[in-house]
Amino acid sequence: MEGENTKSKQLYEQAKKIISGGVSSPVRAIQPYPFYTESAQGSRIKDVDGNEYIDFCMGYGPNLLGHAHPEIKQAIAEQLDNGWLYGTPLENEVKLAEKVTDAYPSMDMLRFVSSGSEATMSAIRTARGYTGKNKILKIEGGFHGTHDSVLVKAGSGATTLGKPNSKGVPEEVTKHTLQAPFNDIESMTELIEKNRDDMAAVIMEPVMGNIGPILPKENYLKEVRKVTEENDVVLIFDEVITGFRLAMGGAQEYYNVTPDMTTLGKIVGGGMPVGVFGGKREIMDMVAPNGNVYQAGTFSGNPATLSAGIATMDVLENENVHDTLNKKGDEIRSCLSDIISDAGLDYEVSGISSMFKVFFGKAPTNYQETLKCDKSGYFDFFKRMLNDGIFLPPSQFETNFLSYAHSDSDIQKLLNAYESNLKQS
Repeated sequence: MEGENTKSKQLYEQAKKIISGGVSSPVRAIQPYPFYTESAQGSRIKDVDGNEYIDFCMGYGPNLLGHAHPEIKQAIAEQLDNGWLYGTPLENEVKLAEKVTDAYPSMDMLRFVSSGSEATMSAIRTARGYTGKNKILKIEGGFHGTHDSVLVKAGSGATTLGKPNSKGVPEEVTKHTLQAPFNDIESMTELIEKNRDDMAAVIMEPVMGNIGPILPKENYLKEVRKVTEENDVVLIFDEVITGFRLAMGGAQEYYNVTPDMTTLGKIVGGGMPVGVFGGKREIMDMVAPNGNVYQAGTFSGNPATLSAGIATMDVLENENVHDTLNKKGDEIRSCLSDIISDAGLDYEVSGISSMFKVFFGKAPTNYQETLKCDKSGYFDFFKRMLNDGIFLPPSQFETNFLSYAHSDSDIQKLLNAYESNLKQS
């Protein structure tokens, strides 16, 4: 990148003077400087210096169909001709809500919001309002956005109380947030039973995406469902990443486990800002104006987002998207495992459906195990891949995403680049 991204370098230097950290989200602060995007189409992303990359980041997951999919683009353009913010209900709200609830039978009712963070925040608030309890349990290392109650440090064990991992978050807020390691049903059961009288909800990614992918062990999710039911605890599946990606009905369809509440985002808006939270009717009836759990947003149910979402759902319903992507995902993971073995590296591949990752270490089963991976080695590898025209997420703790737009040729170039650059690790 050095010397080839002159304009990106200049923009980053300028941005650091007027934008906090030089970026609008921390993961974008790639050192020594990130590339600045000019455009994206299909499987490719192009920067302001004219460099083109095959994109396996895909906006960190939303672009299941690829960049600038023609049907989504047309739906947005047609909506823009009619305006893009009303502050009133519209027919497309009902249409998209019906498509989502058809795909997710666990959601009797839902509410559209503007981001995944807003969806998880609202789901937790609703669960607390419904149960009249205060405590929540999250998975250690699980990411549910940036609101106060989920910004909690990773603990050292099942009995560790929540401590803020961000300045500006009072300990009085996070003291109600407990944590258990992923894939450890014994620790979760102990915490739930010990705090049963004040435990409102368990919120969890059924497949951990922001430090993974890390997959659930066999029957783990079913055991989580069982212990939450037995103790009258609301189970919230955060499917912001896995929703509509693992299957049309997300991880809950894939693993045949039914939560009480679900949060969605990413793919639902076809790449436009969106979040969804929903669940059982008796829980969602707590939300204003029906109930006393307040939630509101001027941009909720945004017309352009709804149009993009409906177009996305139509493509997913009418084409063989998931079967195609899942087969390609299986092929990629198998080939990567062979490449690693042939190179004699002590690395492992993890993933599911159209999500994949090479861990520079053993494939983890929980957050603490991810910390043993070679983070600096991975970042050096990321830069080599970028120089070869492959854009992966810049962190060892982020998932790679395959899209419907990736061709067999794209995948072969990916595998060739892995083979070449892993040899240098």
